[in-house]
Amino acid sequence: MTWNENWPQLAHCKDDPDQMFVRGAEQNRAKTRCFGCPVRTECLAEALDNDLEWGVWGGLTERERRAVLKSRPNVTSWRRLLEAARAGVGTPAALPETSVRELAAATA
Repeated sequence: MTWNENWPQLAHCKDDPDQMFVRGAEQNRAKTRCFGCPVRTECLAEALDNDLEWGVWGGLTERERRAVLKSRPNVTSWRRLLEAARAGVGTPAALPETSVRELAAATA
């Protein structure tokens, strides 16, 4: 699967993106919109690379994304990392292989 530069046009939430900017228990409902989305990985990479603070992106809430960023401070490009992991090319030395696979699998 190749990286899709036009990912917002293919997102499951494209017709009503406001539904992804909710709080509390409604976030769990918003996250379910991400399951099966063909561009979930691209969406998550966008949020992580740009440190987006609000909303559900790629199936992760703000809190979940902050935890990912905090746990992997040496990542300079989440897009490159997730793209490589999805392609099975390998991972940068800064990240354990299993962690990258888990993150990529969670967004597949």
